[in-house]
Amino acid sequence: MNRQNPHTLFLAPSGSGVGLTTVALGLVRALDFRGVRVAFFKPIGQTFNGDSGPERSTHFVRSTTQLRPADPIPQHEAARLLSAGDEEQLMELVVARYHESCRDADIVVVEGMVHTQEWPTAANINAALAQTLSAHVVLTGSLRGDAETDLANFESRMELSIREFGGLKGSHILGCVINHTPESMGSTLEEIRAAVRNRCPLFDRAGFPIIGAVPENSDLAAPRTVDIARHLQAKIIHEGELATRRVRGFSLLARTVPNMIAGFKPGTILIAPADRADVFVAVAMAAVNKTAFAGVVLTGDTELPEGILDLCRPGLETGLPVLKVATNSWQTATDLSAMSSEVAADDIERIRESMDFVANHIDAVWLAEKAAAPVEARMSPAAFCYRLVELAVQADKRIVLPEGTEPRTIRAASICAQRGIARCVLLGNRDEILRVANGHQVHLPDNVEIIDPADVRARYVDPLVEMRKHKGLTAMDAADYLEDNVWLGTTMLALGEVDGLVSGAEHTTANTIRPALQIIKTKPGCRVVSSIFFMCLPDQVLVYGDCAVNPDPDAETLADIAIQSAESAIGLGIPARVAMISYSTGESGTGADVDKVREATRIAKGKRPDILLDGPLQYDAAAIADVAATKAPDSPLAGRATVFIFPDLNTGNTTYKAVQRSANVISVGPVLQGLKRPVNDLSRGCLVEDIVYTIAITAIQARED
Repeated sequence: MNRQNPHTLFLAPSGSGVGLTTVALGLVRALDFRGVRVAFFKPIGQTFNGDSGPERSTHFVRSTTQLRPADPIPQHEAARLLSAGDEEQLMELVVARYHESCRDADIVVVEGMVHTQEWPTAANINAALAQTLSAHVVLTGSLRGDAETDLANFESRMELSIREFGGLKGSHILGCVINHTPESMGSTLEEIRAAVRNRCPLFDRAGFPIIGAVPENSDLAAPRTVDIARHLQAKIIHEGELATRRVRGFSLLARTVPNMIAGFKPGTILIAPADRADVFVAVAMAAVNKTAFAGVVLTGDTELPEGILDLCRPGLETGLPVLKVATNSWQTATDLSAMSSEVAADDIERIRESMDFVANHIDAVWLAEKAAAPVEARMSPAAFCYRLVELAVQADKRIVLPEGTEPRTIRAASICAQRGIARCVLLGNRDEILRVANGHQVHLPDNVEIIDPADVRARYVDPLVEMRKHKGLTAMDAADYLEDNVWLGTTMLALGEVDGLVSGAEHTTANTIRPALQIIKTKPGCRVVSSIFFMCLPDQVLVYGDCAVNPDPDAETLADIAIQSAESAIGLGIPARVAMISYSTGESGTGADVDKVREATRIAKGKRPDILLDGPLQYDAAAIADVAATKAPDSPLAGRATVFIFPDLNTGNTTYKAVQRSANVISVGPVLQGLKRPVNDLSRGCLVEDIVYTIAITAIQARED
């Protein structure tokens, strides 16, 4: 595809409330997942419901991706030009900002305007914008509600939108994305297509395909408690986890406590008069017992009786937010019912989840046809994550998680089960795991296995003694080791009962790795265990090794690390072009350090001539084409290296941290390599998504074993 003339997809709504922004951003995500160079552009900004902040679409793209689209033309400026009859100047401004947004892109996703009272001519403007940008149009509609009664109206709205863009004959309309499809129509794209086609002849035409169908998902509509506080203009009595708890419903507490307990559900906003101390105490007790309410809204012109907050302090310390409003409970509930469904500008988590959800409901075949990605697609961070999940699902491995009662680990196991990433085994007391899961609103699917260490430790004593008999391990010592769940999980791994192990959310790196080094040991042909980091740069993922394990490898070991790292890259879909990094390029330098890298390069090439590998290379010569042309013109990979092997731990660790912090780059790792069976470590500050992707990597490594 010609980078000077990228393919442009213009998303236009067939009505109001169709979720245009969510679909547009989801399409950006879907294209990024496929490794396509995608850009985003919102020509004319729109604000809703008295917004005074940034234009939402552009703001969300900047907050969730590495893209930096141009600012949209402010709506007041666009309105001024149109009212003056100067549409041509407006379109010239649009074209200028479009080119500013689409540098180096293969596909540009353009979000059109939504019909509002302020913009009654939005459809006409969208048609002009699509024509000006020579764009292909993707119409977006919504089936929110009862599909049986709404399909006819939906078809009419789509036909009107098609006419606004000149009709199907000879037009540039590609098809449509249907949002908010009800459960009754099915859950897959093919099911929804069939349901719509059976009732609506329009969608049975080859020239107007359904290219995406996004089911209704109430979880994605859940605002945060802080959004509730802003909407009600509430006074914050106790902040708690105001910014992170999600609201999945609300309940009026106006009866006696026994008759209200049915409303005590996780994720609920509880509305109660401020003078009902008994209710507040009951809510606090429920919070202590692991019910994670979204929050409490105290109503009316009275205050809580003195001392009640202190009495309920244990409940408050669970993170329970407490708000206060002057309106009565009924009016407060009415005010909440009228709250906008728009995603708050600072709710990045919600928009990320929405983007990912939409992306997974776009026709992948259609994407492949329209994207025309290069033969060797870039491995963007989003593409990398997509690849990890894809390969892990294919691997279908059983991964043990020794930190089974840790909340992030439990949530990660749930996500992995739901997405098919791995069959997770949680080690821990069943009752405690379920209590933590319920308290954090985590549903554990049936395919998440829970093993209570107390029930099984005894049967692993003899096998562990056998594994370590050469070290004189006694049964008593083995029993002591197995009190540690990491040792227990590693023993299960050594026996082949599980395929991999992930730990470290609560344990140190040493505690995670030590049992593996003692009873798993290295693969045949591997001298050492080493590590790599996946460095998620804006438009590609690079591999750095070894940055965590081996302080000062000799030439043989360095060659081994290079081969291991190349294999790891290839296994995860990253083309392996291995640069052996030094302070000197080619034959220009001398000294023990550069000689070691030169010898390691020779050894690695001899062992694996099939791997594209070269060195010694300075980092700039390995990474930057212009520098490579001068310093290493004869190198087969200089200027386009994807795997960087550093001469020692000091260099590797310093470089990865410098790149990570200076360039604000996400790094995934350390990922261990060289073990007979995969074991991987986590940072104790890891996020849930870090655990999920580490589990995925571990499953992929197990497949390769």
